[in-house]
Amino acid sequence: MARILIADDDELIAEIASEVLIDAGFACGWVTTAAAAWTCIQKKRPDLLLLDQSMPGESGMSLLRRLRQSSTFYDLPVIMFTAMNGEQDQLQAIYAGAQDFVSKPFDPAQLVARVRRIFKLRGDRPRHVDLKTALIPEPDSAVRLEQAYRRVL
Repeated sequence: MARILIADDDELIAEIASEVLIDAGFACGWVTTAAAAWTCIQKKRPDLLLLDQSMPGESGMSLLRRLRQSSTFYDLPVIMFTAMNGEQDQLQAIYAGAQDFVSKPFDPAQLVARVRRIFKLRGDRPRHVDLKTALIPEPDSAVRLEQAYRRVL
């Protein structure tokens, strides 16, 4: 079961969105600040973050940038979830690294469809790929690869 974290300072909206997603079969919880979201993400990585763009204290956009700069959370899927609905706001969110954008007030069916779309696009990819192991080969791997080629030839 996919785990979704909602970070929204409007508790009513967060609770309604959480209930909609739970009814759709997702495990869901919510927090009201970016700091609380960061703490939750570090303790137990969710499969998706619904992130309000404008929250008191640290903004959702700032948290999104911090996630994208993190070697641990750079690949966490994020849907911006905000009352801002201008095209410029959407472009900013996508440029900062969000996978999608849902305007409030939201249509429950549309929210569920967008969340399912994100999971469908991720497919069978692992939840997280460590950048160090993915980009920096082990020192012995080149030697082992060369030995394997010699055996084949």
